Amino acid sequence: MAIAVKEISIAHSPDSDDAFMFYGLATGNVETYGIKVNQVMKDIQTLNVEARQGTYEVTAISFAAYPEIRNKYALMPTGSSMGQKYGPMVVAKKKLSLSDLRNTTIAIPGKQTSAYMTLRLVEANLNVIEMPFNQILEAVKDDKVEAGLIIHEGQLTYSEFGLHKLIDLGEWWFEETGLPLPLGGNAVRKDLGDELMQKAGRMFRDSVKFSLEHRGEALEYAMAYAGALRKEQADRFVSMYVNNMSVDFGAVGRKAIKQFFDRAFEQGVISERIEPEFSNL
Repeated sequence: MAIAVKEISIAHSPDSDDAFMFYGLATGNVETYGIKVNQVMKDIQTLNVEARQGTYEVTAISFAAYPEIRNKYALMPTGSSMGQKYGPMVVAKKKLSLSDLRNTTIAIPGKQTSAYMTLRLVEANLNVIEMPFNQILEAVKDDKVEAGLIIHEGQLTYSEFGLHKLIDLGEWWFEETGLPLPLGGNAVRKDLGDELMQKAGRMFRDSVKFSLEHRGEALEYAMAYAGALRKEQADRFVSMYVNNMSVDFGAVGRKAIKQFFDRAFEQGVISERIEPEFSNL
């Protein structure tokens, strides 16, 4: 039975691409159907954990976290970040081979991240240590770990730390499948009922569309969440992860997500086959 709701919280991570997509909603330029929308910003690993309790009506998640929350949430076909021949990277100070990684300590941004799940599809047996994503580049540079799995803005700045790219997981995934790599998505709580789930999806879709149509303004807004990125870097980063697939990832996105979970099951990375459930727009 659907619950009666007059306001919803939409949670996303405080990085430039998510902020860019939320711009239309943040500035009141999107129809909200009389529903008050609260914006919540927390790092993606925290959101992955809080989604297990169904904390927010709409939340950004790593696609890798979906299997644990699928009883509470459906995936929204909008607001996603998919790597189209690019994605998270493994970097190191030395030019290591992929086989060297088995005997290397790798800093990762969380075991529930899509980046880590993808890396396990490449090599299942790795020695890893979790740390906040924004500390990984410094940790590799300072020899606290031998290699790092980097996400977000680090994909553009790793060379400034004197590090080498060992593998781009988005490139690897495309060579394997011919599909974009599902990284971050939005999930909507199923107890809202079909009508409100659909309205929530439309709000976010329209916010992404508004941001893309008012790119300069939205980028200025997103710069507050761009960390140390220069404006041209933030512009490039947003261009990588906010595009037409972010408006609606369509049949290609659904196929990519399904294959992501199928491969994870077939290679023993997850324990059961997942049939993703998607909300309507």
